[in-house]
Amino acid sequence: MDQPIVRVENLSHRYSVNWAIRNISFEINKNGVLGLLGSNGAGKSTTMNIMCGVLNQTEGNVFIAGINLQEHPKEAKKYIGFLPQTPPLYPDFTVDEYLRHCAYLRRMHKHDIPPALEEAKDRCGISHFSKRLIKNLSGGYRQRVGIAQAIIHKPLLVIMDEPTNGLDPNQIHEVRALIKEIATDRAVIFSSHILSEIQATCQEVKMIEGGHMVFSDTIDAFNNYIIPNSLLVSLAAPPALSELKELPGIINAENAGNGMIRLSFSSGPDISEQVAAWSSEHGWRLKELIIERSSLDDVFARLSGKSS
Repeated sequence: MDQPIVRVENLSHRYSVNWAIRNISFEINKNGVLGLLGSNGAGKSTTMNIMCGVLNQTEGNVFIAGINLQEHPKEAKKYIGFLPQTPPLYPDFTVDEYLRHCAYLRRMHKHDIPPALEEAKDRCGISHFSKRLIKNLSGGYRQRVGIAQAIIHKPLLVIMDEPTNGLDPNQIHEVRALIKEIATDRAVIFSSHILSEIQATCQEVKMIEGGHMVFSDTIDAFNNYIIPNSLLVSLAAPPALSELKELPGIINAENAGNGMIRLSFSSGPDISEQVAAWSSEHGWRLKELIIERSSLDDVFARLSGKSS
């Protein structure tokens, strides 16, 4: 394809007098999973709704396969599949009835619908539920039906708004695997405010905070921001916290509950070796040591320029 799958140019949107997003720009040129990361209220859903044509932007443009979404919405939407945070399911329909209805809404030719229906069900692992009412499916399988409706017309781009929200750990693992498999032959945008979801699923990350794009790079580059900055230690014979605070590289020591002490440090990861050596030297009898990493709030603050 000569044109990017998606091109977002200076996208801005205002609700009343407040800007929800401001000057968001990026491109997607290849298949794979892109993570849209941000805290609740950061502007993720606004951005995705505009990209799907659900919401008209105040400023800027979105191009899908080179087609201006605002100027030619019907043509552009042929290339988009969308799974909102709450899947748009009809609980009294069977799986087949619902997916067939979605195919008609996508204006698929009637001769193309049967094979597309079977392919979407097979890909999402729901073929054995074809005749079952959607209201009788588990949460994980309902989500699979939602994903099936988003891919039945074979779009170039699938946008998913927090698709693992509310699922149990096994369902989350299954949906992650399904998303990765779908992304082998199309671009997928996956939004979440949960860092572990982005890390487990995505190759690239765009982070929105306060309505602004504050990070755009690979997941490996993003992980460089999530560096160790504290230790949890359990000592059989701990010294006073004031004594721990005086150790080289330690900037704070506090009780963390359950007999654990949190040590915040400014030096490198080898601080854990130093703590073990100090424990041996002073007879603190180290029982457990856990390296903690920066919280997502810390990462948001650092990338958005709010950290001190």
